[in-house]
Amino acid sequence: QVQLVESGGGAVQVQAGGSLRLSCAVSGNISSIRAMSWYRQAPGKQRVVISNIRADGYTSYETSVKGRFTISTNDAKTWLYLQMDSLKPEDTAVYYCNARAGDTWRNFWGQGTQVTVSS
Repeated sequence: QVQLVESGGGAVQVQAGGSLRLSCAVSGNISSIRAMSWYRQAPGKQRVVISNIRADGYTSYETSVKGRFTISTNDAKTWLYLQMDSLKPEDTAVYYCNARAGDTWRNFWGQGTQVTVSS
């Protein structure tokens, strides 16, 4: 089992062009984690993956955030971060941290953080 808890109070607001760092505390069977990700779900849309980081440190990004967002973990992999720069109103969404663990790549989710980017 893996537990993910996003910090930040549940909702944050930032102006367009600004920066924000999302944090997700990771606990449980950390050694079983195969990969971690950040997803987002905009109003009326499906939840989509925007960035991945594998256990070997390889990272990938969805096109709309590439060059603006950076995914990372601390060395112990007890924290997952998403640094978001040059934010745009279209980045407004609920952001979720995710981990896949074990032989079946079971999904674990954080509780979600509402990010609102105002123009």
